[in-house]
Amino acid sequence: MSTVLKADMVVIGAGSGGLSVAAGAAQLGLKVVLFEKGEMGGDCLNYGCVPSKALIAAASAAHEMRTSSRLGVSAPEVAVDFPQVMAHVRAAIATIAPHDSQARFEGLGVQVVREAARFVDRRTVASDSVKVRARKIIIATGSRAAVPDLPGLSEVPFLTNETLFDLEVLPSRLVILGGGPIGVELGQAFRRLGSEVVIVEADRLLGREDPSAAAAVLDQLTADGVTLMAGRKVVRVEPGPTLIIEGVVGEEQVAGSHLLIAVGRQPSLDGLDLDKAGVEYNARGVVTDRSLRTRNRRVYAVGDAAGRGQFTHLAGAHAGLVVRRAIFGLPVNAETLQVPRVTYSDPELAAIGLSEAEARDAHGDNIRVEIVEVAGNDRAIAEGNVRGFGKLITTAKGKILGVTLVGRHAGDHIQLWALAMSAGLKLSQVTGMIAPYPTRGELNKRLAGQWYTPALFSGRTRKVVALLKHLA
Repeated sequence: MSTVLKADMVVIGAGSGGLSVAAGAAQLGLKVVLFEKGEMGGDCLNYGCVPSKALIAAASAAHEMRTSSRLGVSAPEVAVDFPQVMAHVRAAIATIAPHDSQARFEGLGVQVVREAARFVDRRTVASDSVKVRARKIIIATGSRAAVPDLPGLSEVPFLTNETLFDLEVLPSRLVILGGGPIGVELGQAFRRLGSEVVIVEADRLLGREDPSAAAAVLDQLTADGVTLMAGRKVVRVEPGPTLIIEGVVGEEQVAGSHLLIAVGRQPSLDGLDLDKAGVEYNARGVVTDRSLRTRNRRVYAVGDAAGRGQFTHLAGAHAGLVVRRAIFGLPVNAETLQVPRVTYSDPELAAIGLSEAEARDAHGDNIRVEIVEVAGNDRAIAEGNVRGFGKLITTAKGKILGVTLVGRHAGDHIQLWALAMSAGLKLSQVTGMIAPYPTRGELNKRLAGQWYTPALFSGRTRKVVALLKHLA
């Protein structure tokens, strides 16, 4: 018989969003029960953000050694010890894991149940050993790799992000189905570690991003030796593994030693029995209002499960909103969040807000676009790496609509624009900032300053200056 408990809050899922909600609620004195059927830390720690960035770091080190002659430093033949690379990946996970561990959360006062949870009714959640009746319930079950319904795929071995980091032998030829951020990041990394890599995408690679920004990244992948096949429809999969692609004339084959499926992600909602709780959901995730509350007023959803974007940092932001709303009853609005995104390729591609195309669709020609090339940045010149640019999109009156950055550490430099857009800062406040010299971050100030250049050096301003010089 299941143990019956009462709690202030039940959290289903111990990924970024669920852990943040559970920690916040417990530290505020609430009785919290946290269910997790898999690994503590969720996808990001165990199969996504952390292991992929550890792998990318190893690949980047190999690439820097191979290309350091541009700086007058020649390295001997680069040797990649792939088992040691994977040991580095596991070490990174192990170092971070205690922060997300069951022991830490139990120390905060959270009751952790390492079992699958399901709804029994509108306010009750159960697992194999316990049944919990709660005042508030948070769905934070994350997402998993989407697997396309392709003939033959189920009959051949393939990798997803959940199995990729178990590899002990470097793939000799890695075929990647999917040209989004995950496919591009991992494709470049494995190529730099020594694999032959082919990326197959039915549409445009990095199709969500500004085309010129995506081109800067894809040009580097091509230079690295990655084979890019965009606009190619896969019709079936055969043993090998081999992708059979619809060609201009007949069919083409793309064979590899390993196949990685990276066509996107889908919310993990299976087995929750959401209907019993009166919770509506669809292919994108749980349906919520702007406060992240479902049709059942006791139930909220955060992170990937909420269907509003699949980013760890967004899940963390959702957690903060839910704590404010579900515990303190404060008004919140998830629809106004300014969420940056980063593709951790080399060069990195970071963006926030609208792209130029989206801005023109929304505002017509009533926008301004400023572009600053990284080639004019002194730090980039000193480092011998001047790839990339910054693009600022505003209304005609200067309201920031979006920013795209391409270049080394673009993900770090987009944070200034995340602050500016979240806080409603004016461009003049960005230009008024003193940026340390020489840093790549100066590009942001230059983007904002360039917006004022036409007015600052116009004929009218020159006439005012001519008058003032006699009065000074």
